[in-house]
Amino acid sequence: MSWFESLVLGLVQGLTEFLPVSSSAHLRLTAAFSGWEDPGAAFTAITQIGTEAAVLIYFRKDIGRIISAWFRSLFDKSMRRDHDAQMGWLVIVGSIPIGLLGVTLKDQIEGPFRDLRITATMLIVVGVVIGIADRLAARDEQGGRHRAPKQRKTLENLGVKDGLIFGLCQACALIPGVSRSGATISGGLFMGYRREAAARYSFLLAIPAVLASGVFEVKDSVGGDEVAWGPTLFATVIAFASGYAVIAWFMKWISSKSFMPFVWYRIALGIVIIALVAAGVLSPHAAESAS
Repeated sequence: MSWFESLVLGLVQGLTEFLPVSSSAHLRLTAAFSGWEDPGAAFTAITQIGTEAAVLIYFRKDIGRIISAWFRSLFDKSMRRDHDAQMGWLVIVGSIPIGLLGVTLKDQIEGPFRDLRITATMLIVVGVVIGIADRLAARDEQGGRHRAPKQRKTLENLGVKDGLIFGLCQACALIPGVSRSGATISGGLFMGYRREAAARYSFLLAIPAVLASGVFEVKDSVGGDEVAWGPTLFATVIAFASGYAVIAWFMKWISSKSFMPFVWYRIALGIVIIALVAAGVLSPHAAESAS
């Protein structure tokens, strides 16, 4: 991997990680369209450490409160009713599905799941799912001619059951094209949560999974030649900087805007990929070079 490739891929990772468009799909597609080698699952996992560092800094006050309350709740029973302490446990509970499936499906994630036909299908299918969830949320928020606006849930209403459902939605993002934020936020909207609440929990929930995945890939890659460490670390820094800017923008966007621009983008991109693969312009397989 060249330094220019790492710059471009780092920007792509940072710009798409928190948007409901799938960063892993865009890394795969950027390489395919450019005629570069597939950066691979290891590159994706390591550069995601950069974007999660952006989450840690952006939500540092929330994270500090949650960690502090959670630790105190281990020794003080009265703290176990504290919302921040409960959030700590709920992040742990919600991380279980992706942890189990990530280990179980590791070979598939690094191989068959990276087929561009699967990526394109997931872009379209999940795009439709996000669109339906967005319309349901808008209907509740705006009400209608014969119905009053409906109050949607906040993170104060989050429990173990909903936390696990959020976690299962997040686990779907192991397949490129799904999108971690897209799956978890749409899952939250279907469960009746406000957009900001679903997004905030989605970002917090991603921290343990992404950091664990990145550390795991670093451990496995040390001493091998699978990862070009210089360019990969450079891409990670670029992903951090661009990712932080996207978080700040996205949290403001979702408070009042529809997800439909992302929905139409996903569907259009999926259709284009299917057409290009069918025409032989793009190879669906990561192991083959793009035409």
